Amino acid sequence: MAIPGQKELTYLEEFMEGIWKQNPVFVMVLGMCPTLAVSVSAVNSLSMGLATAFVLVCSTLLVSLIRKLVPKEVRIATYIVIIATFVTVVDYLIQAISLALYEALGAFIQLIVVNCIILGRAEAHASKNPPFRTVVNALGMGIGFSIGLFALGSVREILGAGKLFGIPLFGPDFQPWVVMVLPPGGFFVLGAWLLLFNWLSSRKGGLERVEPVEGHVHG
Repeated sequence: MAIPGQKELTYLEEFMEGIWKQNPVFVMVLGMCPTLAVSVSAVNSLSMGLATAFVLVCSTLLVSLIRKLVPKEVRIATYIVIIATFVTVVDYLIQAISLALYEALGAFIQLIVVNCIILGRAEAHASKNPPFRTVVNALGMGIGFSIGLFALGSVREILGAGKLFGIPLFGPDFQPWVVMVLPPGGFFVLGAWLLLFNWLSSRKGGLERVEPVEGHVHG
């Protein structure tokens, strides 16, 4: 839904918004808990990103479909129930596909329920827009979040283990940067990517800086 006096975004712009202009990780800096915790490898990062994208697309689609039926007084509670339902589906799917991956992601699968990206999209976008536009926007946000996680996870795995997707990239003489697979490594790599995005922003003006909403914790 366009703001009065502002041109409505095309579907391509709606899709690209989450990938570039309002990337959840590098621009809005949302979802930092799973971003820093599970991004020790490319597989973990990509799996968490895709799981979050699935929940984001499915939950916002359902919110959009019932947006005119839900009373304002219970809309947030309704959104949380919808999100929790799809998180439960993802939780059981990952557990059925790979127990090793399920154990690696740990409690962060369940914590998708309180991810600010999903609840924020449901409240700010899905509750005000028709289903197709909502899905396009959610898909862009989900892919943008997956790209952000993969960017961190791949760098940390390459430098911290000398591998990518478990495949060795260097010879036996390579000395891994152990700090990259430890918690401080997540902050170092995230800081480097944020510096790169800010540099690109200052050069091209292509990114929109979004200020965090006061009173909300980035989860």
